[in-house]
Amino acid sequence: MLTDVAVREAGSPRVAGSHTRRWWAAGVVLAVLATLASVIGGGGAAIRPAGLTQVGEFFAAALRPRIDVEFLTLTADAALTTTAYAVLGTAGSLVIGSVGGVLGSQTWWRLGRRRALLGRRERFTWAGTRMALVVPRGIHEVVWGLFLLSVLGIQPVVAVLAIAIPFGAITAKVFSEIIDDVDPRPAQTLIAAGASRSGALCYAVLPAATGELLSYGFYRLDCAIRSAVILGLIGVGGLGFQLQLSFSALAYPEIWTLLYALIVLSLAADSWGSAIRSRLADHGARGRTGRDPLLVGSVVAVVACLPVAAWWIALDFAPLFAARSWELAGELLAASWPPTFGSGPTGPGGSGAGGPLGLASLSVSTLAMSVLAIALAFVCGLVLAGPAARPTDDVGGSRAGYRARRAISALVRLLLVVLRAIPPPVWALIALFVLVPGILPGAVALGIYTAGVLGRLMAESIENLPRGPLRALRAQGASAAQAFAYGVLPAAAPRFVAYGCYRWEVTIRETVVVGVVGAGGLGMLLQTQLALFDYGGAVTTIASLLLLTVLVDLTSAGLRSAVR
Repeated sequence: MLTDVAVREAGSPRVAGSHTRRWWAAGVVLAVLATLASVIGGGGAAIRPAGLTQVGEFFAAALRPRIDVEFLTLTADAALTTTAYAVLGTAGSLVIGSVGGVLGSQTWWRLGRRRALLGRRERFTWAGTRMALVVPRGIHEVVWGLFLLSVLGIQPVVAVLAIAIPFGAITAKVFSEIIDDVDPRPAQTLIAAGASRSGALCYAVLPAATGELLSYGFYRLDCAIRSAVILGLIGVGGLGFQLQLSFSALAYPEIWTLLYALIVLSLAADSWGSAIRSRLADHGARGRTGRDPLLVGSVVAVVACLPVAAWWIALDFAPLFAARSWELAGELLAASWPPTFGSGPTGPGGSGAGGPLGLASLSVSTLAMSVLAIALAFVCGLVLAGPAARPTDDVGGSRAGYRARRAISALVRLLLVVLRAIPPPVWALIALFVLVPGILPGAVALGIYTAGVLGRLMAESIENLPRGPLRALRAQGASAAQAFAYGVLPAAAPRFVAYGCYRWEVTIRETVVVGVVGAGGLGMLLQTQLALFDYGGAVTTIASLLLLTVLVDLTSAGLRSAVR
Protein backbone atom coordinates (compact mmCIF):
# COMPACT_ATOMS: atom_id res chain seq x y z
CA MET A 1 0.00 0.00 0.00
CA LEU A 2 0.96 3.65 -0.27
CA THR A 3 1.78 3.72 3.42
CA ASP A 4 4.37 0.98 2.94
CA VAL A 5 6.00 2.99 0.16
CA ALA A 6 6.17 6.10 2.31
CA VAL A 7 7.55 4.23 5.29
CA ARG A 8 10.24 2.67 3.12
CA GLU A 9 11.28 6.10 1.82
CA ALA A 10 11.11 7.51 5.35
CA GLY A 11 13.42 4.88 6.78
CA SER A 12 13.19 2.58 9.77
CA PRO A 13 13.15 4.54 13.09
CA ARG A 14 14.66 3.28 16.34
CA VAL A 15 13.25 3.26 19.83
CA ALA A 16 14.27 6.20 21.98
CA GLY A 17 13.60 7.27 25.54
CA SER A 18 10.86 9.64 26.64
CA HIS A 19 13.46 12.20 27.75
CA THR A 20 14.85 12.44 24.22
CA ARG A 21 11.35 12.67 22.80
CA ARG A 22 10.56 15.62 25.05
CA TRP A 23 13.69 17.44 23.86
CA TRP A 24 12.77 16.83 20.25
CA ALA A 25 9.18 17.94 20.84
CA ALA A 26 10.40 21.14 22.48
CA GLY A 27 12.76 21.74 19.55
CA VAL A 28 9.96 21.28 17.02
CA VAL A 29 7.65 23.68 18.88
CA LEU A 30 10.41 26.29 19.17
CA ALA A 31 11.25 25.99 15.46
CA VAL A 32 7.63 26.50 14.43
CA LEU A 33 7.17 29.43 16.84
CA ALA A 34 10.40 31.06 15.65
CA THR A 35 9.26 30.73 12.05
CA LEU A 36 5.86 32.24 12.84
CA ALA A 37 7.55 35.09 14.69
CA SER A 38 9.79 35.81 11.72
CA VAL A 39 6.79 35.93 9.39
CA ILE A 40 4.59 38.05 11.67
CA GLY A 41 7.33 40.39 12.85
CA GLY A 42 9.14 40.66 9.54
CA GLY A 43 7.88 44.16 8.88
CA GLY A 44 5.42 45.28 6.23
CA ALA A 45 2.00 43.94 5.43
CA ALA A 46 1.91 40.25 4.55
CA ILE A 47 -1.67 40.32 3.26
CA ARG A 48 -3.05 42.29 0.33
CA PRO A 49 -6.75 42.86 1.12
CA ALA A 50 -7.42 43.95 -2.46
CA GLY A 51 -6.54 40.45 -3.58
CA LEU A 52 -9.48 38.95 -1.69
CA THR A 53 -11.76 40.11 -4.49
CA GLN A 54 -9.63 38.24 -7.00
CA VAL A 55 -9.72 35.12 -4.86
CA GLY A 56 -13.51 35.34 -4.67
CA GLU A 57 -13.72 35.71 -8.44
CA PHE A 58 -11.33 32.84 -8.90
CA PHE A 59 -13.34 30.35 -6.81
CA ALA A 60 -16.65 31.63 -8.22
CA ALA A 61 -15.37 30.67 -11.67
CA ALA A 62 -15.27 27.05 -10.51
CA LEU A 63 -19.02 26.94 -11.22
CA ARG A 64 -18.60 28.21 -14.78
CA PRO A 65 -15.54 26.61 -16.36
CA ARG A 66 -14.91 27.13 -20.05
CA ILE A 67 -16.45 24.14 -21.81
CA ASP A 68 -16.58 25.11 -25.47
CA VAL A 69 -15.40 22.48 -27.93
CA GLU A 70 -12.27 24.38 -28.92
CA PHE A 71 -10.95 24.75 -25.39
CA LEU A 72 -11.98 21.25 -24.33
CA THR A 73 -10.02 19.91 -27.31
CA LEU A 74 -7.02 21.99 -26.23
CA THR A 75 -7.38 20.70 -22.66
CA ALA A 76 -7.60 17.08 -23.78
CA ASP A 77 -4.50 17.54 -25.95
CA ALA A 78 -2.60 19.08 -23.01
CA ALA A 79 -3.73 16.28 -20.67
CA LEU A 80 -2.52 13.62 -23.09
CA THR A 81 0.81 15.43 -23.42
CA THR A 82 1.20 15.53 -19.65
CA THR A 83 0.33 11.83 -19.40
CA ALA A 84 2.84 10.97 -22.14
CA TYR A 85 5.60 12.86 -20.32
CA ALA A 86 4.73 11.03 -17.09
CA VAL A 87 4.64 7.56 -18.69
CA LEU A 88 7.91 7.99 -20.59
CA GLY A 89 9.63 9.69 -17.66
CA THR A 90 8.57 6.88 -15.32
CA ALA A 91 9.80 4.27 -17.80
CA GLY A 92 13.18 5.98 -17.94
CA SER A 93 13.34 6.22 -14.16
CA LEU A 94 12.58 2.50 -13.81
CA VAL A 95 15.43 1.65 -16.18
CA ILE A 96 17.83 3.83 -14.18
CA GLY A 97 16.38 2.59 -10.91
CA SER A 98 16.66 -1.08 -11.87
CA VAL A 99 20.33 -0.81 -12.78
CA GLY A 100 21.19 1.49 -9.87
CA GLY A 101 19.07 -0.57 -7.49
CA VAL A 102 20.96 -3.77 -8.25
CA LEU A 103 24.41 -2.17 -8.17
CA GLY A 104 23.48 -0.19 -5.04
CA SER A 105 22.26 -3.24 -3.11
CA GLN A 106 24.52 -5.19 -0.81
CA THR A 107 22.75 -8.40 -1.81
CA TRP A 108 24.17 -8.24 -5.33
CA TRP A 109 27.74 -7.85 -4.14
CA ARG A 110 27.41 -10.53 -1.45
CA LEU A 111 26.07 -13.20 -3.80
CA GLY A 112 28.70 -15.89 -4.25
CA ARG A 113 30.91 -14.65 -1.41
CA ARG A 114 31.61 -16.96 1.50
CA ARG A 115 32.14 -14.08 3.93
CA ALA A 116 29.32 -11.73 4.93
CA LEU A 117 31.57 -8.68 4.76
CA LEU A 118 32.18 -7.14 1.34
CA GLY A 119 35.68 -7.02 -0.10
CA ARG A 120 37.49 -3.78 -0.84
CA ARG A 121 36.47 -3.70 -4.51
CA GLU A 122 32.86 -4.55 -3.77
CA ARG A 123 32.65 -1.91 -1.03
CA PHE A 124 34.15 0.70 -3.34
CA THR A 125 31.73 -0.09 -6.19
CA TRP A 126 28.73 -0.28 -3.87
CA ALA A 127 29.58 2.99 -2.10
CA GLY A 128 30.41 4.66 -5.43
CA THR A 129 27.01 3.73 -6.84
CA ARG A 130 25.21 5.06 -3.76
CA MET A 131 27.20 8.30 -3.81
CA ALA A 132 26.64 8.80 -7.55
CA LEU A 133 22.88 8.81 -6.92
CA VAL A 134 22.94 11.44 -4.15
CA VAL A 135 23.23 14.55 -6.34
CA PRO A 136 20.60 13.67 -8.98
CA ARG A 137 18.26 12.59 -6.17
CA GLY A 138 18.70 15.86 -4.30
CA ILE A 139 18.14 18.16 -7.29
CA HIS A 140 14.47 18.76 -8.07
CA GLU A 141 13.10 17.90 -11.49
CA VAL A 142 12.35 21.58 -12.13
CA VAL A 143 16.06 22.40 -11.80
CA TRP A 144 16.90 19.59 -14.20
CA GLY A 145 14.27 20.93 -16.56
CA LEU A 146 15.65 24.48 -16.45
CA PHE A 147 19.20 23.33 -17.19
CA LEU A 148 18.12 20.96 -19.95
CA LEU A 149 16.08 23.74 -21.54
CA SER A 150 19.22 25.87 -21.60
CA VAL A 151 21.08 23.14 -23.51
CA LEU A 152 18.45 21.41 -25.64
CA GLY A 153 15.83 24.12 -26.06
CA ILE A 154 12.10 23.44 -25.93
CA GLN A 155 12.07 19.75 -26.81
CA PRO A 156 9.84 16.89 -25.53
CA VAL A 157 12.96 14.99 -24.45
CA VAL A 158 13.61 17.73 -21.88
CA ALA A 159 10.49 16.84 -19.86
CA VAL A 160 11.16 13.10 -20.14
CA LEU A 161 14.76 13.40 -18.93
CA ALA A 162 13.88 15.93 -16.22
CA ILE A 163 11.55 13.32 -14.71
CA ALA A 164 13.66 10.25 -15.44
CA ILE A 165 16.94 11.47 -13.92
CA PRO A 166 15.87 12.45 -10.36
CA PHE A 167 13.10 9.85 -10.21
CA GLY A 168 15.59 7.21 -11.38
CA ALA A 169 17.99 8.08 -8.56
CA ILE A 170 15.18 7.93 -6.01
CA THR A 171 13.89 4.66 -7.46
CA ALA A 172 17.39 3.15 -7.36
CA LYS A 173 17.66 3.90 -3.64
CA VAL A 174 14.27 2.32 -2.89
CA PHE A 175 14.85 -0.68 -5.19
CA SER A 176 18.19 -1.40 -3.51
CA GLU A 177 16.49 -1.44 -0.10
CA ILE A 178 13.75 -3.75 -1.40
CA ILE A 179 16.34 -6.14 -2.82
CA ASP A 180 18.33 -6.11 0.42
CA ASP A 181 15.17 -7.02 2.36
CA VAL A 182 14.78 -10.29 0.44
CA ASP A 183 15.99 -13.45 2.17
CA PRO A 184 19.35 -14.21 0.45
CA ARG A 185 19.46 -17.90 1.36
CA PRO A 186 17.61 -19.22 -1.74
CA ALA A 187 19.99 -17.25 -3.96
CA GLN A 188 23.01 -18.57 -2.10
CA THR A 189 21.65 -22.09 -2.56
CA LEU A 190 21.49 -21.56 -6.32
CA ILE A 191 25.04 -20.16 -6.28
CA ALA A 192 26.21 -23.28 -4.43
CA ALA A 193 24.52 -25.43 -7.07
CA GLY A 194 26.53 -23.73 -9.81
CA ALA A 195 24.27 -20.86 -10.87
CA SER A 196 25.80 -17.53 -11.85
CA ARG A 197 25.34 -14.44 -9.73
CA SER A 198 22.99 -12.87 -12.28
CA GLY A 199 21.02 -16.10 -12.55
CA ALA A 200 20.60 -16.31 -8.78
CA LEU A 201 19.43 -12.70 -8.74
CA CYS A 202 16.89 -13.26 -11.53
CA TYR A 203 15.48 -16.55 -10.24
CA ALA A 204 15.72 -16.24 -6.44
CA VAL A 205 15.83 -12.55 -5.48
CA LEU A 206 13.81 -10.57 -8.01
CA PRO A 207 10.74 -12.88 -8.01
CA ALA A 208 10.44 -12.44 -4.23
CA ALA A 209 10.67 -8.66 -4.62
CA THR A 210 8.45 -8.29 -7.70
CA GLY A 211 5.37 -7.23 -5.75
CA GLU A 212 7.06 -4.36 -3.94
CA LEU A 213 8.99 -3.30 -7.06
CA LEU A 214 5.81 -3.21 -9.11
CA SER A 215 3.91 -1.34 -6.39
CA TYR A 216 6.59 1.32 -6.16
CA GLY A 217 6.73 1.65 -9.95
CA PHE A 218 3.04 2.55 -10.11
CA TYR A 219 3.48 4.92 -7.17
CA ARG A 220 6.19 6.71 -9.16
CA LEU A 221 3.84 7.00 -12.15
CA ASP A 222 1.33 8.77 -9.92
CA CYS A 223 4.04 11.20 -8.79
CA ALA A 224 5.30 11.70 -12.35
CA ILE A 225 1.96 13.11 -13.47
CA ARG A 226 2.24 15.96 -10.96
CA SER A 227 5.89 16.50 -11.90
CA ALA A 228 4.94 16.70 -15.58
CA VAL A 229 2.44 19.44 -14.74
CA ILE A 230 5.09 21.37 -12.79
CA LEU A 231 7.53 21.08 -15.70
CA GLY A 232 4.84 22.50 -17.96
CA LEU A 233 4.99 25.70 -15.93
CA ILE A 234 8.56 26.27 -17.14
CA GLY A 235 7.58 25.92 -20.78
CA VAL A 236 7.73 22.26 -21.87
CA GLY A 237 4.01 22.02 -22.67
CA GLY A 238 1.06 20.10 -21.32
CA LEU A 239 -1.44 21.11 -18.65
CA GLY A 240 1.14 23.11 -16.70
CA PHE A 241 1.98 25.28 -19.69
CA GLN A 242 -1.69 25.99 -20.40
CA LEU A 243 -2.25 26.81 -16.71
CA GLN A 244 0.61 29.30 -16.84
CA LEU A 245 -0.90 31.01 -19.89
CA SER A 246 -4.36 31.16 -18.31
CA PHE A 247 -3.01 32.51 -15.03
CA SER A 248 -1.08 35.19 -16.92
CA ALA A 249 -4.32 36.26 -18.60
CA LEU A 250 -6.36 35.83 -15.36
CA ALA A 251 -8.76 33.66 -17.38
CA TYR A 252 -10.36 31.97 -14.39
CA PRO A 253 -12.91 29.81 -16.30
CA GLU A 254 -10.04 28.40 -18.39
CA ILE A 255 -7.99 27.74 -15.27
CA TRP A 256 -10.79 25.72 -13.71
CA THR A 257 -11.31 23.65 -16.86
CA LEU A 258 -7.61 22.79 -16.79
CA LEU A 259 -7.70 22.10 -13.04
CA TYR A 260 -10.69 19.79 -13.42
CA ALA A 261 -8.81 17.88 -16.12
CA LEU A 262 -5.80 17.63 -13.81
CA ILE A 263 -7.95 16.43 -10.91
CA VAL A 264 -9.60 13.76 -13.07
CA LEU A 265 -6.21 12.64 -14.36
CA SER A 266 -4.74 12.49 -10.85
CA LEU A 267 -7.82 10.72 -9.48
CA ALA A 268 -7.57 8.08 -12.21
CA ALA A 269 -3.85 7.53 -11.57
CA ASP A 270 -4.40 7.48 -7.79
CA SER A 271 -7.26 4.98 -8.03
CA TRP A 272 -5.32 2.77 -10.42
CA GLY A 273 -2.24 2.79 -8.23
CA SER A 274 -4.31 2.11 -5.10
CA ALA A 275 -6.00 -0.85 -6.79
CA ILE A 276 -2.60 -2.27 -7.77
CA ARG A 277 -1.18 -1.87 -4.26
CA SER A 278 -4.32 -3.32 -2.63
CA ARG A 279 -4.26 -6.32 -4.95
CA LEU A 280 -0.57 -6.93 -4.25
CA ALA A 281 -1.17 -6.64 -0.51
CA ASP A 282 -4.10 -9.07 -0.77
CA HIS A 283 -1.97 -11.56 -2.68
CA GLY A 284 0.75 -11.32 -0.05
CA ALA A 285 -1.71 -11.81 2.81
CA ARG A 286 -3.41 -14.79 1.18
CA GLY A 287 -0.21 -16.34 -0.15
CA ARG A 288 -1.48 -16.41 -3.74
CA THR A 289 1.03 -17.18 -6.46
CA GLY A 290 -1.10 -17.19 -9.63
CA ARG A 291 -1.21 -14.42 -12.20
CA ASP A 292 -3.73 -11.72 -11.46
CA PRO A 293 -5.58 -10.27 -14.49
CA LEU A 294 -5.47 -6.73 -13.07
CA LEU A 295 -1.74 -6.83 -12.39
CA VAL A 296 -0.83 -8.42 -15.69
CA GLY A 297 -3.21 -6.17 -17.61
CA SER A 298 -1.81 -3.07 -15.92
CA VAL A 299 1.78 -3.94 -16.82
CA VAL A 300 0.80 -4.75 -20.42
CA ALA A 301 -1.18 -1.50 -20.69
CA VAL A 302 1.74 0.61 -19.49
CA VAL A 303 4.20 -1.12 -21.82
CA ALA A 304 1.79 -0.70 -24.75
CA CYS A 305 1.42 2.99 -23.94
CA LEU A 306 5.15 3.67 -24.34
CA PRO A 307 5.28 3.79 -28.17
CA VAL A 308 1.96 5.64 -28.28
CA ALA A 309 3.24 8.24 -25.81
CA ALA A 310 6.48 8.65 -27.76
CA TRP A 311 4.50 9.15 -30.97
CA TRP A 312 2.10 11.61 -29.35
CA ILE A 313 4.80 14.02 -28.16
CA ALA A 314 7.03 13.32 -31.18
CA LEU A 315 9.86 12.19 -28.90
CA ASP A 316 13.22 12.70 -30.58
CA PHE A 317 16.56 11.87 -28.99
CA ALA A 318 18.53 13.53 -31.80
CA PRO A 319 19.04 16.80 -29.82
CA LEU A 320 21.02 14.78 -27.24
CA PHE A 321 23.63 13.90 -29.86
CA ALA A 322 23.63 17.16 -31.82
CA ALA A 323 26.98 18.93 -31.93
CA ARG A 324 25.32 22.21 -30.97
CA SER A 325 23.88 20.67 -27.79
CA TRP A 326 27.29 19.42 -26.68
CA GLU A 327 28.76 22.80 -27.50
CA LEU A 328 26.13 24.55 -25.38
CA ALA A 329 26.67 22.04 -22.57
CA GLY A 330 30.39 22.77 -22.61
CA GLU A 331 29.75 26.50 -22.54
CA LEU A 332 27.31 26.07 -19.66
CA LEU A 333 29.80 24.01 -17.65
CA ALA A 334 32.55 26.53 -18.33
CA ALA A 335 30.27 29.38 -17.23
CA SER A 336 29.32 27.43 -14.09
CA TRP A 337 32.88 27.19 -12.82
CA PRO A 338 34.02 28.53 -10.51
CA PRO A 339 30.82 28.96 -8.50
CA THR A 340 30.09 32.56 -7.54
CA PHE A 341 27.88 34.49 -5.15
CA GLY A 342 25.61 36.38 -7.54
CA SER A 343 23.16 39.14 -6.73
CA GLY A 344 19.85 37.86 -5.44
CA PRO A 345 16.35 39.18 -6.13
CA THR A 346 15.34 42.19 -4.13
CA GLY A 347 12.11 42.81 -2.30
CA PRO A 348 9.99 40.64 0.00
CA GLY A 349 10.66 37.48 -1.99
CA GLY A 350 14.41 37.65 -1.80
CA SER A 351 17.39 39.33 -0.28
CA GLY A 352 18.45 42.75 -1.29
CA ALA A 353 22.10 41.85 -0.81
CA GLY A 354 24.23 39.50 -2.83
CA GLY A 355 27.22 37.54 -1.66
CA PRO A 356 27.41 34.99 1.16
CA LEU A 357 25.16 36.99 3.50
CA GLY A 358 22.39 37.25 0.91
CA LEU A 359 22.64 33.55 0.14
CA ALA A 360 22.61 32.68 3.85
CA SER A 361 19.55 34.87 4.37
CA LEU A 362 17.66 33.15 1.55
CA SER A 363 18.75 29.74 2.85
CA VAL A 364 17.27 30.56 6.25
CA SER A 365 14.08 31.78 4.53
CA THR A 366 13.85 28.55 2.55
CA LEU A 367 14.31 26.45 5.68
CA ALA A 368 11.69 28.54 7.50
CA MET A 369 9.32 28.06 4.56
CA SER A 370 9.66 24.29 4.81
CA VAL A 371 9.14 24.28 8.60
CA LEU A 372 6.00 26.40 8.37
CA ALA A 373 4.71 24.33 5.46
CA ILE A 374 5.12 20.97 7.17
CA ALA A 375 3.61 22.30 10.41
CA LEU A 376 0.54 23.51 8.51
CA ALA A 377 0.34 20.26 6.54
CA PHE A 378 0.69 18.08 9.64
CA VAL A 379 -2.12 19.85 11.50
CA CYS A 380 -4.45 19.83 8.48
CA GLY A 381 -3.60 16.22 7.64
CA LEU A 382 -4.28 15.15 11.22
CA VAL A 383 -7.67 16.91 11.21
CA LEU A 384 -8.68 15.32 7.89
CA ALA A 385 -7.25 11.84 8.49
CA GLY A 386 -9.93 10.73 10.95
CA PRO A 387 -12.93 11.55 8.72
CA ALA A 388 -11.04 10.25 5.65
CA ALA A 389 -10.35 6.80 7.15
CA ARG A 390 -12.82 4.25 5.84
CA PRO A 391 -15.00 3.11 8.77
CA THR A 392 -15.84 -0.50 9.50
CA ASP A 393 -19.21 -1.70 10.73
CA ASP A 394 -17.75 -3.55 13.72
CA VAL A 395 -16.86 -0.63 16.00
CA GLY A 396 -20.29 0.28 17.26
CA GLY A 397 -23.01 2.62 16.05
CA SER A 398 -26.11 2.15 13.92
CA ARG A 399 -26.24 1.14 10.27
CA ALA A 400 -27.41 4.65 9.35
CA GLY A 401 -24.46 6.13 11.20
CA TYR A 402 -22.12 3.73 9.44
CA ARG A 403 -23.46 4.77 6.02
CA ALA A 404 -23.10 8.43 6.95
CA ARG A 405 -19.47 7.85 7.97
CA ARG A 406 -18.80 6.09 4.67
CA ALA A 407 -20.21 9.05 2.76
CA ILE A 408 -18.15 11.52 4.79
CA SER A 409 -15.06 9.39 4.25
CA ALA A 410 -15.58 9.40 0.48
CA LEU A 411 -16.03 13.18 0.39
CA VAL A 412 -12.96 13.88 2.54
CA ARG A 413 -10.85 11.47 0.50
CA LEU A 414 -11.95 13.30 -2.64
CA LEU A 415 -10.91 16.58 -0.99
CA LEU A 416 -7.49 15.09 -0.23
CA VAL A 417 -7.14 14.04 -3.87
CA VAL A 418 -7.90 17.60 -4.98
CA LEU A 419 -5.40 19.07 -2.53
CA ARG A 420 -2.55 16.89 -3.76
CA ALA A 421 -3.63 16.83 -7.42
CA ILE A 422 -3.05 20.56 -7.81
CA PRO A 423 0.74 21.05 -7.75
CA PRO A 424 2.40 23.52 -5.33
CA PRO A 425 3.19 26.18 -7.98
CA VAL A 426 -0.51 26.49 -8.80
CA TRP A 427 -1.39 26.84 -5.10
CA ALA A 428 1.40 29.43 -4.87
CA LEU A 429 -0.06 31.44 -7.76
CA ILE A 430 -3.43 31.42 -5.97
CA ALA A 431 -1.82 32.41 -2.65
CA LEU A 432 -0.01 35.31 -4.33
CA PHE A 433 -3.38 36.90 -5.02
CA VAL A 434 -3.62 37.88 -1.35
CA LEU A 435 -0.11 37.39 0.06
CA VAL A 436 2.97 39.43 -0.76
CA PRO A 437 5.88 37.45 -2.26
CA GLY A 438 7.97 35.80 0.44
CA ILE A 439 8.05 32.65 2.49
CA LEU A 440 4.38 32.86 3.56
CA PRO A 441 2.73 32.17 0.16
CA GLY A 442 5.29 29.46 -0.51
CA ALA A 443 4.65 27.86 2.88
CA VAL A 444 0.87 28.03 2.40
CA ALA A 445 1.12 26.47 -1.07
CA LEU A 446 3.39 23.66 0.07
CA GLY A 447 1.31 23.17 3.22
CA ILE A 448 -1.96 22.76 1.31
CA TYR A 449 -0.44 20.33 -1.17
CA THR A 450 1.37 18.31 1.49
CA ALA A 451 -1.79 18.17 3.64
CA GLY A 452 -3.40 16.18 0.84
CA VAL A 453 -0.53 13.70 0.91
CA LEU A 454 -0.26 13.44 4.71
CA GLY A 455 -4.03 13.15 5.13
CA ARG A 456 -4.04 10.16 2.81
CA LEU A 457 -1.08 8.49 4.52
CA MET A 458 -2.50 9.07 7.99
CA ALA A 459 -5.94 7.80 6.96
CA GLU A 460 -4.45 4.55 5.63
CA SER A 461 -2.44 4.20 8.82
CA ILE A 462 -5.65 4.50 10.86
CA GLU A 463 -7.33 1.89 8.66
CA ASN A 464 -4.46 -0.55 9.28
CA LEU A 465 -4.69 -0.31 13.09
CA PRO A 466 -6.13 -3.26 15.05
CA ARG A 467 -9.84 -2.76 15.63
CA GLY A 468 -9.92 -4.39 19.07
CA PRO A 469 -9.15 -1.27 21.17
CA LEU A 470 -11.77 0.75 19.28
CA ARG A 471 -14.43 -1.91 19.81
CA ALA A 472 -13.58 -2.04 23.51
CA LEU A 473 -13.84 1.73 23.91
CA ARG A 474 -17.13 1.91 22.03
CA ALA A 475 -18.48 -0.98 24.08
CA GLN A 476 -17.70 1.06 27.22
CA GLY A 477 -19.81 3.93 25.88
CA ALA A 478 -17.06 6.14 24.44
CA SER A 479 -18.06 8.49 21.63
CA ALA A 480 -16.41 8.36 18.22
CA ALA A 481 -14.27 11.40 19.11
CA GLN A 482 -13.18 9.83 22.41
CA ALA A 483 -12.37 6.53 20.70
CA PHE A 484 -10.23 8.41 18.17
CA ALA A 485 -8.42 10.40 20.87
CA TYR A 486 -7.68 7.43 23.16
CA GLY A 487 -7.71 4.45 20.81
CA VAL A 488 -6.24 5.79 17.57
CA LEU A 489 -3.87 8.68 18.24
CA PRO A 490 -1.63 6.95 20.82
CA ALA A 491 -1.16 3.92 18.56
CA ALA A 492 -0.72 5.87 15.32
CA ALA A 493 1.32 8.82 16.63
CA PRO A 494 4.79 7.34 15.91
CA ARG A 495 3.82 6.56 12.33
CA PHE A 496 2.21 9.99 11.91
CA VAL A 497 5.46 11.62 13.00
CA ALA A 498 7.43 9.38 10.63
CA TYR A 499 5.20 10.46 7.75
CA GLY A 500 5.59 14.10 8.74
CA CYS A 501 9.37 13.76 8.76
CA TYR A 502 9.35 11.99 5.42
CA ARG A 503 7.24 14.75 3.86
CA TRP A 504 9.48 17.43 5.38
CA GLU A 505 12.38 15.87 3.51
CA VAL A 506 10.34 16.12 0.31
CA THR A 507 9.07 19.63 1.09
CA ILE A 508 12.55 21.15 1.45
CA ARG A 509 13.27 19.96 -2.10
CA GLU A 510 9.97 21.33 -3.38
CA THR A 511 10.60 24.85 -2.08
CA VAL A 512 12.36 25.42 -5.38
CA VAL A 513 9.16 24.91 -7.40
CA VAL A 514 7.19 27.59 -5.56
CA GLY A 515 10.18 29.92 -5.78
CA VAL A 516 10.13 29.56 -9.56
CA VAL A 517 6.70 31.26 -9.68
CA GLY A 518 7.78 34.05 -7.34
CA ALA A 519 7.01 32.74 -3.86
CA GLY A 520 10.50 33.54 -2.54
CA GLY A 521 13.45 31.63 -1.12
CA LEU A 522 16.32 29.98 -2.95
CA GLY A 523 13.97 28.85 -5.72
CA MET A 524 13.24 32.44 -6.68
CA LEU A 525 16.95 33.26 -6.58
CA LEU A 526 17.71 30.27 -8.82
CA GLN A 527 15.06 31.32 -11.34
CA THR A 528 16.54 34.83 -11.48
CA GLN A 529 20.09 33.54 -11.90
CA LEU A 530 19.13 31.22 -14.74
CA ALA A 531 17.19 34.00 -16.48
CA LEU A 532 20.32 36.19 -16.25
CA PHE A 533 22.58 33.29 -17.39
CA ASP A 534 24.43 33.52 -14.06
CA TYR A 535 25.35 29.84 -14.03
CA GLY A 536 28.16 30.26 -11.50
CA GLY A 537 25.70 31.73 -9.03
CA ALA A 538 23.14 29.02 -9.91
CA VAL A 539 25.64 26.28 -9.01
CA THR A 540 26.20 27.92 -5.62
CA THR A 541 22.46 28.17 -5.06
CA ILE A 542 21.95 24.51 -5.98
CA ALA A 543 24.78 23.53 -3.61
CA SER A 544 23.01 25.50 -0.86
CA LEU A 545 19.78 23.60 -1.60
CA LEU A 546 21.65 20.30 -1.38
CA LEU A 547 23.18 21.27 1.97
CA LEU A 548 19.74 22.23 3.28
CA THR A 549 18.42 18.88 2.05
CA VAL A 550 21.15 17.00 3.90
CA LEU A 551 20.50 19.05 7.06
CA VAL A 552 16.77 18.32 6.92
CA ASP A 553 17.37 14.63 6.19
CA LEU A 554 19.66 14.29 9.22
CA THR A 555 17.27 16.21 11.48
CA SER A 556 14.34 14.17 10.22
CA ALA A 557 16.20 10.92 10.84
CA GLY A 558 16.95 11.99 14.41
CA LEU A 559 13.34 12.92 15.04
CA ARG A 560 12.07 9.62 13.63
CA SER A 561 14.49 7.75 15.88
CA ALA A 562 13.31 9.69 18.92
CA VAL A 563 9.64 8.80 18.51
CA ARG A 564 10.18 5.08 17.99
